Amino acid sequence: MADEHPHARELGEFLRARRNRLRPEDVGLQPGGRRKVPGLRREELALLAGLSTDYYQRMEQGRDVRPSDDILDALASALVLDEEERRHLFTLAHAARRSTGGSRRRSPERVPASTQHLLQAMATPALVLGRHLDVLAWNPLAEALLGDPTDRPKDERNLLVGLFLNPESRLRCADWEGFALQYMGMLRTAVAADPTHPRATEIVGELSIRSADFRRLWARYDVREAVHGTKLFHHPEVGDITLTWDTYPLPGGPGPVLLAYTTEPGSADAERIQLLASLHATRHRKDDVENPAPRAGEVRRTNR
Repeated sequence: MADEHPHARELGEFLRARRNRLRPEDVGLQPGGRRKVPGLRREELALLAGLSTDYYQRMEQGRDVRPSDDILDALASALVLDEEERRHLFTLAHAARRSTGGSRRRSPERVPASTQHLLQAMATPALVLGRHLDVLAWNPLAEALLGDPTDRPKDERNLLVGLFLNPESRLRCADWEGFALQYMGMLRTAVAADPTHPRATEIVGELSIRSADFRRLWARYDVREAVHGTKLFHHPEVGDITLTWDTYPLPGGPGPVLLAYTTEPGSADAERIQLLASLHATRHRKDDVENPAPRAGEVRRTNR
C-alpha cells in the first residue's frame, strides 16, 4: 500500500500474531459458531480495546496509523500482553510515529581494542555479539565451547544462522528449540528498532528460504529481551555442561554486547570448563609445532 511504512508493517504483524494466539474464552467471550481462523476476530479485538474495527484493521494492515499511548494501553490489555510484549508494542508504535520512510545512516559495528584485550584475559567462554547476533569477536574458550567461527563463511558467523544452518551448532544445544526462540526474540527486538536494516533483511530472508524450522518459529513472533539465563550444552569432548550466561552492553550506546558464560566455582561444570580449556590449549600447541609461523615471504601450511 502506498501509505505503508516498515515500522507500521512490523507493528501490524505483531498485533496479528498476538490476536491469533488468543481464544475467545481467554478474554471472556463465547466462541460462537464455526470460526474460519484461529484466535480472535478483528472486530472482537477492536471491541475489547474500545476501537472501531476499521481503525484496528488499518493498524494490522501496516497503514499509516499512529496510535496514542492510551490506545496502546487498551490494546495491550485486550491482547493480554506480558511486560516484555507490552514494551515491544510501544517500541514499534513509537518508531512508527517517528518514521518518515527515508533512509537512515548506520554506523558499522566495531569491537574496541580494550574489549579484545578483555576477551583474551577472561578465564571463561566469552564473545561479542552485534545487534543482529553476528559474532564479532571471541576468546579461545568460546571457540572451544561453540566451535571455531572462522570455519564458517563470514556472513554465517551469526548465532541464529549457525543454529539453523550448521548441524554441529544444533547438536551442541540440549534444548535446540528453546535456544532458537531465545535468539529469535532477541533479533525481533533489533528488527523493531530498525526493520529496514540490511543485515536484518539478509538474515531473515536467507533463513526463511533455507529453513522450514525458521519459517515456523519466526511466524510465532515471540518477543524476548534476553539478557541472562542458563543453558545446557552437549560437548563432544567433555560431555554436558550447564552454564549461566549474561550480556553486558559495550560503552558507546546501543550496539554490540559482551556475552559471557560462567559456572559455579568448584562445581563439576567448572571442572569441565577447565578440562575444555586444557584440551583446546594442547591442540593449538600441537598445531603450532606441526605448522610453525612462516618466515617473511612463506605461506604457512596447516592441517586444519
